[in-house]
Amino acid sequence: MTDTEELRRRTRELLAAHPPATTDRLDFLRARFDAGLAWVHYPEGLGGLGAPRSLQAVVDAELEAAGAPDNDPRRIGIGLGMAAPTILGYGTDEQKRRYLRPLWTGEEVWCQLFSEPGAGSDLAALGTRAVREGDDWVVNGQKVWTSSAHVARWAILIARTDPDVPKHRGITYFVCDMTDPGVDVRPLRQITGEAEFNEVFLTDVRIPDARRLGAVGEGWKVAQTTLNNERVAIGGMRLPREGGMIGPISKTWRERPELRTHDLHQRLLKLWVETEVSRLTAERLRQQLVVGQPGPEGAGMKLAFARLNQEISGLEVELLGEEGLLYDDWTMRRPESVDFTGRDAGYRYLRSKGNSIEGGTSEVLLNIVAERVLGLPAEPRTDKDVAWKDLAR
Repeated sequence: MTDTEELRRRTRELLAAHPPATTDRLDFLRARFDAGLAWVHYPEGLGGLGAPRSLQAVVDAELEAAGAPDNDPRRIGIGLGMAAPTILGYGTDEQKRRYLRPLWTGEEVWCQLFSEPGAGSDLAALGTRAVREGDDWVVNGQKVWTSSAHVARWAILIARTDPDVPKHRGITYFVCDMTDPGVDVRPLRQITGEAEFNEVFLTDVRIPDARRLGAVGEGWKVAQTTLNNERVAIGGMRLPREGGMIGPISKTWRERPELRTHDLHQRLLKLWVETEVSRLTAERLRQQLVVGQPGPEGAGMKLAFARLNQEISGLEVELLGEEGLLYDDWTMRRPESVDFTGRDAGYRYLRSKGNSIEGGTSEVLLNIVAERVLGLPAEPRTDKDVAWKDLAR
């Protein structure tokens, strides 16, 4: 079993063989993956060593101290947090070897083709069709709210392959090449002025059956792995104390005493404490991941993330008064990642409005927490045993 000292030894050997100061960034990341130090809990040969997940921090600390480059996780968050664990859980050996290394190094960006104009909160009602033709599937439909689609090489895609069964049972999971003919990516400009989201139109896109993840008709089961990991990735990210949204407002509070009032002080203290509780809870959740896959608890973390971001950004705008009404740049651009702390208070306020929608709406997550965490009775369902083709739309 790999222990702390063994990991330190392996990391130092990597640094000696590939000094960060003189090694090309991509070459270093590839060497790190091949040494099993990318994600140590993954199997050998796939960027890991089969070690406990908790030991990743040992590797990261050694590399950070040596000034080694990282893989820009914000830019490739969908690949790292959603695609990779799904491929690991359901992919063939060939798929794992093909996709995981360039995914982790950032050579290939991933996006997520799940939500549709008529299937957002009720994702299982999706209507994008995939029809089998020989060794291929021909896909037609529309996806929406697709982050990073404009820079992605690959997408994780769920499509309906059997309309004659209830909605959850007729879905299949695929890997879609975003450069294939018939894939049309169009920007969706947001309230921030940017277009980090996209809508994606799929017209007679041919996907080889070799790019299917999981069995035909079992895509909803596979998608649950993606969705559970997505909520942990969003709500359970590792942050230092005063990391995230609480950092900028705390800095402003300390540096701008003329803005302070007793009421604002009390509200900031409350949100600071709640943020710290959420951060520590996220740490506990990550420790639980050491012994298994994420469960419905991630829904609670994502709920807290959305609520706190919106309340903190609202308080920050209020604290700044007239300054909070200013906005730095409305230029239409298509960023590769979201930068909450690198922009001004106005951006944070507007962008946080999407936190209660993306990654599962807060209303849907409340149901998940109620039913799957607290064990409360499920809401009445009238569509559970009805074929998808017979549902009212």
